[in-house]
Amino acid sequence: MKARVFVTLKESVFDPQGQTIADALHTMDYDRVRNVRQGKYFELELDVETVDDARALANEVADRLLANPVIESYRIDVEDETIGVSK
Repeated sequence: MKARVFVTLKESVFDPQGQTIADALHTMDYDRVRNVRQGKYFELELDVETVDDARALANEVADRLLANPVIESYRIDVEDETIGVSK
């Protein structure tokens, strides 16, 4: 089973890389882009039986290693390979 973890800075934390990207886009005449928040993406292949087990394990891994809970938040999407649908 696959879990995807998306880690971004919390809204209250300044994102200098995102701001640099937004500024570059504006100089390229993409004025309709209002804001950019950059982050990290992880794809985990998990040896678990259920979607709930996958979500629990990915949550634990994200809490302990992938994200800094002081300044970052994360979202987890789990894909059940037997049906190919994200949950």
